[in-house]
Amino acid sequence: MKEYDVIVIGSGCGMNIVDEALAHSLSVALVDKGPLGGTCANLGCIPSKMLIFAADRIAEIQEARKLGIEAEIKNIDFGFIMERMRKFIRENQEHMKQGLSQAENLGFYEGEGHFVDDYTIEVNGEKIKGAKIFIASGSRPLIPPIKGLDSVDFLTNETVLQLRERPDSLIIIGGGYIAVEYGHFFAAMGTKVIMVEMADRLVLAEEPEIAEVLKKELGRRMDVYTSVQAEEVKENGHSVTVIVNDLKASRKKESTAQRILVAVGRRSNADLLRVENTGVEVDKRGFVKVNEYLETTKENIFAVGDINGQQMFTHVANVEASLAADNAIHGSKAKMDYSAAPHAVYSHPQIASVGMTEEAARKANKVLVGKAEYSDVAKGEAMMEETGFAKTVVEADAGRILGFHIIGPYAPILIQEVINAMASGGGIDQIQRGMHIHPAITELIPVVLNNLKSTTS
Repeated sequence: MKEYDVIVIGSGCGMNIVDEALAHSLSVALVDKGPLGGTCANLGCIPSKMLIFAADRIAEIQEARKLGIEAEIKNIDFGFIMERMRKFIRENQEHMKQGLSQAENLGFYEGEGHFVDDYTIEVNGEKIKGAKIFIASGSRPLIPPIKGLDSVDFLTNETVLQLRERPDSLIIIGGGYIAVEYGHFFAAMGTKVIMVEMADRLVLAEEPEIAEVLKKELGRRMDVYTSVQAEEVKENGHSVTVIVNDLKASRKKESTAQRILVAVGRRSNADLLRVENTGVEVDKRGFVKVNEYLETTKENIFAVGDINGQQMFTHVANVEASLAADNAIHGSKAKMDYSAAPHAVYSHPQIASVGMTEEAARKANKVLVGKAEYSDVAKGEAMMEETGFAKTVVEADAGRILGFHIIGPYAPILIQEVINAMASGGGIDQIQRGMHIHPAITELIPVVLNNLKSTTS
């Protein structure tokens, strides 16, 4: 049995650990069932945003009428848009394969590995052992126990990328980040979209006001139903019918479409690894338990990225991987800090958030809340942006930003200034001291902070 200084399971954020270990002349084994590069590069962030970029352009053209511009979209080449994305993925995978083949001191085990004993993994019938092991094997789509679902050809965020033809109609089961992003994409492509969400609002992790605006804006382009639970799926000729229970009205409804996309969340891949065989514990949801140093319940085994369920975003996973590598390889003792961990939702309108929601902040702090509309600044008025807004939650006594939330154009870009301030201490004065270009949409950030007031919970 071959032994290594370091075993890394997963080639997404795990590659950061591989590179760091190799740079310090450690023997490394990379175990990966593929596709190379992990979820983000192949099945998540990158391919979906390549598709959504095209959808954004279509939506902008369609909305240009409010600016006095009459434009016509003559053709949308769905096949070209999809193939452009797939070509990028293929080329990226090939680039990674070449890099791995040239790496010294690296053993690459391409296959689905699992633990068979303490610090011991079996992959393709071969056993390897590692002094330190990093689990970075990610997550996969969560498939709900809906009657009849296993008998129809449904799509997930992974299989949807293989579509060759645009569906005429699509039912999306779910109302989270993946659901609203693909809802935006397919509606822009010309598909009739129906979205059904069991909760009383979309994107549950966001502020209720943001979810309300998102539902209203998406509702202009598709049918969006909340508080409805999908209970059964039936084939209906060349279409599929979904039977839902309207939880408020207590009655059943039916919707029929050519295809179904299931996007109700993610589940950890820990079960596939059989982590219990090496003494690693999982929580009630199946995610690997970690402490603030990203250590599992087994000494010298770390878990980073989606597998631990802390913050399931690629940029967070990359920071976790770097921190875990420093702690394990260099003997550091740094703690992972999620207080300024941001995320974005590339729906239309876009969403970006960092830190606490108002509800969460109130549980432990006396807070001030500030809000401003895009139209409160000159650039927003010029854009004729009527629905976008930003909101912040600030610690009343210290003036520390606890959370910031935006819905509207360029939200992921706008929020970066706040993220930087929060990572540097989080004081509102760090933003207010800087000059903001006028007229620019970035003026929205200080305006929000100037509108702070005490509100009742």
